[in-house]
Amino acid sequence: MKTIQLPDEMRSMSLSTEQLRQSFLLDSLFAEGCIELVYVDLDRTVIGGAMPLDKPLLLPCPHELRAQAFLERRELGALNIGGNGAVEVDGQRYDIARLDALYVGRGASSVTFHSDDVKCPACFYLLSYPAHAAYPTTRIVFEHQAPLTLGAQPTANLRHISKLIHLEGTRSCQLVMGITRLEEGSVWNTMPPHTHMRRSEVYLYFDLDPADRVVHLMGSPQQTRHLLVANRQVVISPGWSIHAGVGTRNYKFCWGMGGENQVYTDMDPVAVTDLR
Repeated sequence: MKTIQLPDEMRSMSLSTEQLRQSFLLDSLFAEGCIELVYVDLDRTVIGGAMPLDKPLLLPCPHELRAQAFLERRELGALNIGGNGAVEVDGQRYDIARLDALYVGRGASSVTFHSDDVKCPACFYLLSYPAHAAYPTTRIVFEHQAPLTLGAQPTANLRHISKLIHLEGTRSCQLVMGITRLEEGSVWNTMPPHTHMRRSEVYLYFDLDPADRVVHLMGSPQQTRHLLVANRQVVISPGWSIHAGVGTRNYKFCWGMGGENQVYTDMDPVAVTDLR
């Protein structure tokens, strides 16, 4: 398991483009027939990708966790952005279609990922944080989640937000997760931007064509930086950083958060006119 130690706000201002990408961007999280895991010191986040083919993939317990099982002291959110598949937790199988998710609570000893069709494999995005209590493992059907619509077509940010793991729905210790889908003709997300020191955030951009990119804006409001992000790449966003972006066309992204506060609306807004 790769380990990343994030630079702080002051050091981030002096990083080169390549150093910025190495520090905050995960560009190769998904590989066929493999599970990839990355440990981030910020909020002790573990980010991963699992792409099973003809054989199931067992979630390992890396040595760095110093645990008997991956979820001995953790919770996990698994979002399927590929073909239909399933997740087996301690012998219980959960069918997970595209855009469905599974919350796995603290204490589960075995988690295995499956694909229904090797020609259209499932692709599980994994996000995990430490957990102080055990909440029940829960299958989350995307179509059953009522979306929140924000933005407008004239400002090119008409989008639909579906909360998957949150205070009013599937409960967790600190993990919050959801999907934002931009309408055709809309390209801006999270604009105007905000920060929230109570929670760090992780962005997975997906459903981009190979030639498309998202310009992800980050950094402090008065010292903004940017990352060029391709399909199925992940941005790590500290609490002091804004997180907004504009794409070459519409796209989807999964937002996930961990920290001391799970209140979705707890944000510190930043006016567009104050950005530098």
